Order: sequence, then C-alpha cells, then structure tokens
Amino acid sequence: MKNLIWIILGLILAVGALASCGGGEEAKIRVATDALWPPFEYVDDETKAIVGFDIDLMNAIAEKADLDIEFVNVSWDPLLAGMAQGTYDAAISSITITDDRKKDMLFSDPYYAAGQIVVVQKSNTTITSKDNLTGNVGAQLGTTGAMEVEKITAATLKNYDDIGLAFQALMNGQVNAVVCDNPVAMQYVVTNPDKLKIVGTVFTSEFYGIAVAKGKTELLEKINEGLEEVLEEDIIETLEEKWY
Repeated sequence: MKNLIWIILGLILAVGALASCGGGEEAKIRVATDALWPPFEYVDDETKAIVGFDIDLMNAIAEKADLDIEFVNVSWDPLLAGMAQGTYDAAISSITITDDRKKDMLFSDPYYAAGQIVVVQKSNTTITSKDNLTGNVGAQLGTTGAMEVEKITAATLKNYDDIGLAFQALMNGQVNAVVCDNPVAMQYVVTNPDKLKIVGTVFTSEFYGIAVAKGKTELLEKINEGLEEVLEEDIIETLEEKWY
C-alpha cells in the first residue's frame, strides 16, 4: 500500500513538472544592441534607457508579432560573437547584411538602406571624397566602414571600439577622417557643425537587417511578419521624422 502511495505521488509530481515546463509565460527574447550608434541606438544621458530608431522599430515589430523582448546592451565584437554562438536570440544594431555574417547568423528582410561616407574636420580642404583618403583613417572595429578603409592603399586604418571614440580622435586631429554609415555620420556632423563636415557621396550600397540566431527560424518568421506590417503602415517614415 505504501509503495502504491509513493508511486501515485511520483506520478503527480511528474505531471506537475511537465505542466510547469510546457505552460506558463514564454521566456523573454533577448535582443542584443550596441548602444553607441546615435540616432539608431544609444543610452539616453538622463533616463539611462536605451533609445533610438532601431529600438523603436524593434518594439513596433514585437508588438505586431506578439513577441516579449528585452534589450541587452553589448559592445560590437561580443555582439557578433554572441549571435554566432547563440548567446542572444536576436540583435538590432545598425547591422549591415553581408554574406560573411550570414555564415554565422540569420537575417530578417532589409529595413533600412545605408552606405559608407567620409567625415573630416571642417577646415580640411585636402580630402574631398574616399578617392583621396590618405594617412590615418578611423572606423569602428569589425564594421563595414573598417573593411572599406582597408581597401584603400593610401589610407591606414585606425580601429576604435566604438564610433564615438573615432569621431573624438578626428576632432582631436589624431586621424584625418572617419568612415562610417551615412546616417550616423550625419548625426555627428549635425551635433558638431563647427568641427566636422561630410565630403563626397555615399560610396557603398548596404542594407540593415535584424540578426537572428541560427536555428531560430520560427522567430525569424515572426520578426519578418511584424516588419512587413510595420513597413505597410509607414512606421519607418515616422521614425525617420522622429530621430532625424
């Protein structure tokens, strides 16, 4: 009889454990972002919250797709490594879709067209475009901007852990120019009009996408569905007006 009671109790506990595993709220989706790229993602000085174009966009997609997300602020290289290792479920951080990155992660449909451009000091009259870049040129480590500078024979790439440090080096005269995504370049020039200027035109064709960990195809489908609704409702245009 005692054995029977223990067996019944064991079955009850087993059923309860299965119910707790299968039921309840789903775990939050961890979305990595390198919050050093205004106006796309950065930390608000007053509220200390992560804000920006990408943050609003991901929140809008999550609402449309009924996803429960949380943002994780992580620097650029660990972000890419984390996505490759499946540490994060997804990432949105002005990430250009490239064939090389596709080897390590999945990508949503494109949501923003961007490209590389050159920024110099306001007083610089020597550098007029990427075609006559010379000397030390700053870019953020591991970005497509850094990759483009490496292709220029007369330029010497100076890598920085974040793009803000590259621009600080430019304003201090430690590098001759900075190469980065056009929207980010515009933001720094607008906030430092007496020190910086853009030269030449956008010289690459790139598209931002939301990265998703490999194997999470269901999550990718939901993100694309949410993104499609966002695009249909012209939410991208609204965000451009807000953040530019």
